[in-house]
Amino acid sequence: MKKEDHKVRTWLRENRVRGIKLLQKIVQENSTRGNESSTQAVIIEKCRQLGLKLDIWEIGGNELKNHPAFFCDRKDFEGNPNLVAVLKGAGGGKSLILNGHIDVVPVGDETSWRHDPFSGHIEDGKMYGRGATDMKGGNVALLLAIESIIASEIKLKGDIIFQSVIEEESGGAGSLAAVLRGYRADGAIIPEPTNMKLFPKQQGSMWFRITVPGKAAHGGTRYEGTSAIEKAVLVIQRLQQLENQRNAKIKDPLYKDIPIPVPINIGKITSGEWPSSVPDTAIIEGRMGVAPEETMESAQLEMESCLQELGEQDGWLRENPLKIEWFGARWLPGSLEGDHPLMTELTNSFKEVMGRTPVIEASPWGTDGGILSNVGDTPVVVFGPGVTEMAHDANEYIVLDDLFAASEIIALTILNWCGVDDCN
Repeated sequence: MKKEDHKVRTWLRENRVRGIKLLQKIVQENSTRGNESSTQAVIIEKCRQLGLKLDIWEIGGNELKNHPAFFCDRKDFEGNPNLVAVLKGAGGGKSLILNGHIDVVPVGDETSWRHDPFSGHIEDGKMYGRGATDMKGGNVALLLAIESIIASEIKLKGDIIFQSVIEEESGGAGSLAAVLRGYRADGAIIPEPTNMKLFPKQQGSMWFRITVPGKAAHGGTRYEGTSAIEKAVLVIQRLQQLENQRNAKIKDPLYKDIPIPVPINIGKITSGEWPSSVPDTAIIEGRMGVAPEETMESAQLEMESCLQELGEQDGWLRENPLKIEWFGARWLPGSLEGDHPLMTELTNSFKEVMGRTPVIEASPWGTDGGILSNVGDTPVVVFGPGVTEMAHDANEYIVLDDLFAASEIIALTILNWCGVDDCN
């Protein structure tokens, strides 16, 4: 083991309590959409203590909002800043972005939680709370990795660019703003909750809204009307067929253990105003998955063609066409070749820490990786602690041992990727 590797791993193992306290502090802060500022303040203060060069700004403006990759229904970002903190290298090495989002999804039904959603409760080696796994634990893993290098008095050649961004859960506006501000690098790691797997490919996704027309009538003579709900059932069945067709075409071995690589999810249906009336409108809203090598435009066209075909087959819909809209958030897909040097470095570091070969899969959800790679031209691997199936769920938790293992792996990757200055 190289002396630098030994130093950072020793520091991390001796400072677990420090890491747990930091994670607990930020989990206890509510950073749901529009409330990110208090949690971000904790992260900012931590980066200030580490002596990093800070760039703190409120996102927005025409450059961001007019960018083709901007999809966000939030109009005002005031009071909830982005943060980029840089550890400048001596030169001659590769740069690395460490990107984490500070926003979390709503808690949902609080009665489903065993503890307060922002308690940071610790039990059986797990910390509970909204954001513990998605992805405040990953953020702390990044910060601990950086601190272990600084505390060990190791000087890097390449720059470390730590990013704590807002708005990932609503389409990635924070990461897009960082790219547009000029932050790009030779590589990037995003510590989303991957169950300690490596994701070189990320699924994209986008929201859709389908308006289904009907004809109102009294329920007692419903045959005089056309139920929008019944026509919506036809639409949903056709979308299920489309999902099957799209996924049958995916042969990528990274998806072999994922039952539905690119799902089409129906998340919301509204229709009708009165039980004794035939509904004249139904609205279906959902999420369409996009394969890593697929474009958003081609996926949209496939769904639009599918619905057009349904309209041609159904007499009512032929005369009263469906309306499809692409609205709200979206996440660009991302793809990195399996033999990319960043994958090699992460894999080697994983083997050194864990004593085994990592599982490599494609991400089942969207991340900010698509923005960093497609807009920022920065190669991305998604890897982090956190329990994938607990993200967005009640009683969300992270396994603390995984957090520290991930931090060791990321720290070693930083040393090998950025390079250690000979003056150390």
